[in-house]
Amino acid sequence: MISKKYTVLCLILIATATAWIGCNPTNKKELTAKKRPIIQRNQPPAFTYGFVKTADWLQQQADTANINSMNIITAVNRTDVANLKSLDSILIPSALSGDVAYYTHFPLQLPLLNEIDKIIFFNYTTQTFAAYEFGELMYAGPTNMGRKADPTPVGLYFCNWKAGKTISTFNDEWELKWNVNIENKEGIGFHQYALPGYPVSHSCLRLREADAKLLYNWVDQWTLNSEEAVEFKGTPVIVFGSYPFDGPKPWLALRNNSAALDISATVLQEVLQPHLSAVRDALRNRNIDQLDSAN
Repeated sequence: MISKKYTVLCLILIATATAWIGCNPTNKKELTAKKRPIIQRNQPPAFTYGFVKTADWLQQQADTANINSMNIITAVNRTDVANLKSLDSILIPSALSGDVAYYTHFPLQLPLLNEIDKIIFFNYTTQTFAAYEFGELMYAGPTNMGRKADPTPVGLYFCNWKAGKTISTFNDEWELKWNVNIENKEGIGFHQYALPGYPVSHSCLRLREADAKLLYNWVDQWTLNSEEAVEFKGTPVIVFGSYPFDGPKPWLALRNNSAALDISATVLQEVLQPHLSAVRDALRNRNIDQLDSAN
């Protein structure tokens, strides 16, 4: 006959083992794997690029252009619909049927990010961004970054605060929609604003409105403690690359080589590697706090 004390001891050991398993890093990886998004992509056929007169293309496509094709055309030319018509000539891919991710040069998967819930990359050279969730490309699109006189500093940032609508600290006549601050002292952030098709901002990272709203709702902002000090950092953001301000737009090279601007997973891993420890530490602290809150 099993004694009552022995039964209680067994129950305590089972409970302890269960708690340990729940906090075991292996189980956290399994939990992460369950959260990893499954993306259904529409891959276009192989395509090339050609130049056309903007006015001619807009006239020809007036009745047939759809939302997806315009999304691709504006992304390829690093502009928005309002500014597209002001460009003399534009690049047109021979296929306009796929997801915009296939036209923005970032890899669709990045294994090094498998345990990182969210991160955003902005590439100065290509003037495009990519947002990853557990190594899967979630969002991608065009950006217009800092002009030559006010370049966007490259490096690692974290999302601080965000606001659906705010006023620029540089000029109080500029209204910024879906603004996410990443450098509080300098007032640098990403937000919706006009995209003329080249780096033109005062250090900020401009986006089309649809892209700005997607990122605004997707990112995590910082958490402040009762003393208004940063307790947990928000979603990491890495700005990298350089722009030839005195040369032609880099994406014009796509006319002769459709893979001219492709960013390989190896290159992106090299960009991430110097910042990987800081990114993991920030996310670990936030995730541990979320686990504690859930428990």
